[in-house]
Amino acid sequence: MAVVDVNNDNKSDIIVANEGSDDVTVFLNGDNGSFQNQITYSAGSSPQTIAVIDVNSDNKPDIITANIDSNNVSVLLNTGNGTFNAQTTYETGISPITAAVVDVNSDNKPDIVAINSVSNSLSVLLNVGNGAFRSQPAYSLGSNPIAMTVVDVNSDNKPDFVVINGDSNNLSVLLNAGNGTFRSQTTYSVGTNPTALTVVDMNGDNKPDIIVTNADSNNLSILLNTGNGIFLNQTTYLVGSRPYSVVVVDVNSDNKPDIVVTNFNSASISVLLHC
Repeated sequence: MAVVDVNNDNKSDIIVANEGSDDVTVFLNGDNGSFQNQITYSAGSSPQTIAVIDVNSDNKPDIITANIDSNNVSVLLNTGNGTFNAQTTYETGISPITAAVVDVNSDNKPDIVAINSVSNSLSVLLNVGNGAFRSQPAYSLGSNPIAMTVVDVNSDNKPDFVVINGDSNNLSVLLNAGNGTFRSQTTYSVGTNPTALTVVDMNGDNKPDIIVTNADSNNLSILLNTGNGIFLNQTTYLVGSRPYSVVVVDVNSDNKPDIVVTNFNSASISVLLHC
């Protein structure tokens, strides 16, 4: 789901991807917090995630979905007044589980990057202007990539990718080589069945570090950034049973990042205070 003003009336609208009906629903904001009847647009098969961002530089937010069962992404261009053109689809690898929309080649046009959970790959679609995209060669990942974060990990002002791989119990770091290309993955071991990640500077050195929850080992991995996009081996901390999500925030007002984890099986949260 996304909450974005899609018709330029300074009111937040609601956009939802519907996995079961293979479409996208738009609810335009009326008055006093009420919403107009839904408008539905076809997407690919089983859309998993949705992004709403202007991809054709007309100052209107467009819709992008990752469609896990049709092996593609859908782009729906905003025509104004909260209506959208029919989808244009672009092929990815097999079973794209999520997609990010970010300028990867510094041309001021947002590109699409998808991770593919069955073909174990990362697809890059470069924006060629006017909301059209061109595919690039895919990049190998670990087994069953399930989540990614886009962040500059080596301080070169280019977005890099950090991906967790659920079945190979590791993560992949792909450094941006420029011009929309990426270096081959560097992998780092984490716990068993990683489920979620975030990338935050944990030790105050202005380098983003990696934090991962591991569902089957009931712990949390922290990998410190040593610079140039290289990370130390994991340090692990016990949490509850089957940790599922993670947030980093200062919970005790000491200006240090603490970690909050939700634990699925133990119906609990774990709070790890920064020492």
